[in-house]
Amino acid sequence: MMGYLDKGMKELHELLVMKKITPLDLAKEAIERAKADSCNSFEKILEQEALDEAARLTEPEEDNILWGLPYIAKDNFSTKGIETTASSNVLKGYVPLFDASVISRLKERKCVLIAKSSMDELAMGGTGTTSHIGKAYNPYDPSHERMVGGSSSGSAAAMAEGIAAFALGSDTGDSVRKPASYAGLVGMKPSWGRISRYGLFPFAPSLDHVGYFTRDVEGAAYLLEALAGHDDMDSTSSYRPVEAYHEYLNKGIAEKKFCYFKEIVDSLSDEEMKKKFFASLEELKKKGASVEEVAFGLDLLRAIYPAYMVISCAEATSNDANLDGIKFGPYYEGKTYQESMNEARTRGFSELIKRRFVIGSYCLMRENQEELFLRAQRLRHMIVDRLNAILREYDFVYLPAAPGIAPRFGESSDKLSSEYLIDDNHLALGNFAGLPSITLPLALEEGYPLGVNLMGRAYEEGELFAAAKALEDITGLSGLSAINKKEGRL
Repeated sequence: MMGYLDKGMKELHELLVMKKITPLDLAKEAIERAKADSCNSFEKILEQEALDEAARLTEPEEDNILWGLPYIAKDNFSTKGIETTASSNVLKGYVPLFDASVISRLKERKCVLIAKSSMDELAMGGTGTTSHIGKAYNPYDPSHERMVGGSSSGSAAAMAEGIAAFALGSDTGDSVRKPASYAGLVGMKPSWGRISRYGLFPFAPSLDHVGYFTRDVEGAAYLLEALAGHDDMDSTSSYRPVEAYHEYLNKGIAEKKFCYFKEIVDSLSDEEMKKKFFASLEELKKKGASVEEVAFGLDLLRAIYPAYMVISCAEATSNDANLDGIKFGPYYEGKTYQESMNEARTRGFSELIKRRFVIGSYCLMRENQEELFLRAQRLRHMIVDRLNAILREYDFVYLPAAPGIAPRFGESSDKLSSEYLIDDNHLALGNFAGLPSITLPLALEEGYPLGVNLMGRAYEEGELFAAAKALEDITGLSGLSAINKKEGRL
């Protein structure tokens, strides 16, 4: 059944300003839907806190489009007085004493936090299967056979179920944009430093970005205006002025230059994805854009995944060294500090996390750094140089966000194939280079979303939103939701 939360952010704002609905109405609807969640989307539903906060909001703020809107935060954002575990047993029971900067900014905008969402443990992984509460499921598949992707799995699943107006995630390789593709959402990762990361549990800081999910490009533009800007608590946050990104939405793409990478599209095995993708290229041309095929270099594209694994695992090993069972989470008695730490880490980390820490530690060993860690950094530099050279000639890189629809759990893939190495991992280019990147729905295949991704130059988010809005107008899939499929409207 359609509800208020199936509407776009701007439409909700207009209804709130006219007092046709209240923040309490929205909070109640969000809580009701959250309680009906069947996709294992949540670490914690904040029912009473949300209702109390919504009840306090009585006078609409006409110039604040986020006023009174319910939202969801991934469980690796610090929330004062609310347990925050990053879906890991090692942090079970940890209650932060401060809010992440993005949480503080949303509080200032009078948004209502409905829930903390589940995720791949410590944001490592891309399947949504490693949370300590179990797998997250794709709402488009009632049989629960298909994944929604990760690591921002719970946020993506909840948004596809229509539970909130928007949801926060984090993106280190593709952890917002890949789930957005599988869940039929808009997934935005702005330039590195555009949004403060203070209070976001670090995974790999040279790659980490705050990202988010909305149901349309317009909502993504308005949300960035609220979240972007320098933060004294994050020395890596940019001093660049925050633009009125929504003013770019109707700018159009006449004379804009798009490119796609030949190697990535050629390696796709999903013929329906290829067909829909090439059809969208023709529609872009009709809007006045030019589109060209570019050869990126297969060797460089195949190097993305191994370089990402070495760099991210090495940084994670260093960042998570404080998770020792003493400072945070459950304490296990031991005769020595080392025994207590060993017990906490043995019980607290999943097998995937342990494997990544082993990889990271090995790459950081003095005798291995030159061959592994520094070599990966040099590869990253070469990849970024190539990407920036292309973006000096073209305005946008346009590609399928994933090889196809959401895969089933346990579906085998040849991890040495080009389709896996580059089609499944090329979104990490945006993290390597710190560039703005947005995923949005392209089409439906067998009732499941196919997503595409646009990437632009650093800090040119406005231009990226203009291109994304033009593409959204072509597809007509603004506001896509699994509810539509459930009720037979797809």
